[in-house]
Amino acid sequence: MFGLGDLEGAVMEVLWRADEPVKVRQVLENLSSGRKLAYTTVMTVLDNLHRKGWAHRDRDGKAYRYRPAFTREEAAVRALREALDASGNPRAALLHFANSASARETEILRTALAKKVRRQ
Repeated sequence: MFGLGDLEGAVMEVLWRADEPVKVRQVLENLSSGRKLAYTTVMTVLDNLHRKGWAHRDRDGKAYRYRPAFTREEAAVRALREALDASGNPRAALLHFANSASARETEILRTALAKKVRRQ
């Protein structure tokens, strides 16, 4: 995910897949990072994600339960916005994206833009 390290992205994947807020141990057990991680490492990553605004946490006894601050789709929008802002030329970046879009993606964009125009 744009703006996150590999481990942060893997932890966010666990949070997005979870049906309810999860504790550090549950995240550790469900991580598929390809390496053995310490509990404290996952705890630190979750704390960092909370500090960065990617995850919310609620106290549960002596521990916290974590949940994503936004959906995977909302995260993708944030990543697209950051990429456009960082491009130096958002117009050119959007034009390149439009030229690379599949027929299905083009139709989705047309429909969304038509709805946006009607709302304005």
